[in-house]
Amino acid sequence: MVFSIRGWASRLLFLAVFAILLFVAAGGYRWLIAVVSPVQPYSEPKGEAMKVIAGEPSMPDSAIGAERLRWFYWYGE
Repeated sequence: MVFSIRGWASRLLFLAVFAILLFVAAGGYRWLIAVVSPVQPYSEPKGEAMKVIAGEPSMPDSAIGAERLRWFYWYGE
C-alpha cells in the first residue's frame, strides 16, 4: 500500500477549508437572522396599549347544533 503525503495533505486542507467556510456561513446566517428579526417579539408593547378582549366569552347554552359548531370553529374550544 502506497501512502501519499501529498494526497493526505490535500484532503486535510480540503477539510480545513470546508470547516472554516461552514463556520463562516453559519455565523453569517446567525448575524442575518439577528438583523432581520425583531429584538424581542414577545415583549410588552410601549405606549398606550389596550387589551382588546376583557375575558373569555361564555359558551352558548342553547342546544342548537349549528351554533355550538360555530362556537367551536370560532374559539376552538
